[in-house]
Amino acid sequence: MKINHIAILVENIESALPFWRDALGLELAQLEEVSAESARVAFFPTGESEIELVQPTDPETGLGRYLQKNGGGLHHICLEVSDIDAMLKKLQDHKILLINESPRMRENGTQYAFIHPKSTGGVLVELYQLP
Repeated sequence: MKINHIAILVENIESALPFWRDALGLELAQLEEVSAESARVAFFPTGESEIELVQPTDPETGLGRYLQKNGGGLHHICLEVSDIDAMLKKLQDHKILLINESPRMRENGTQYAFIHPKSTGGVLVELYQLP
């Protein structure tokens, strides 16, 4: 298990670029629309992990409502696992509250699921299994 990425919720990716790309000097590796999550996402590699800027594209989604209620900032930490199904089963066996009881699939084949912050001490945690 390792940290795959740390996601930061922003109102506008273009407004965030002067800090992340220009001031810090991080390379913008990819900017993509994630239609399944109604979001735009910018990826900045940092060693073996990434910083991920997430911008909601619909104010009525969970991301959009979260941004309106809490503002921008740390959104979640993503842990990469080798067997997401086994990890979800293990978490369920330990009575951990899951947002996704089974993995969802990104267009690139990555499987992901979220663990509810009520079970983690207040941090939204995402699990990733790469294709």
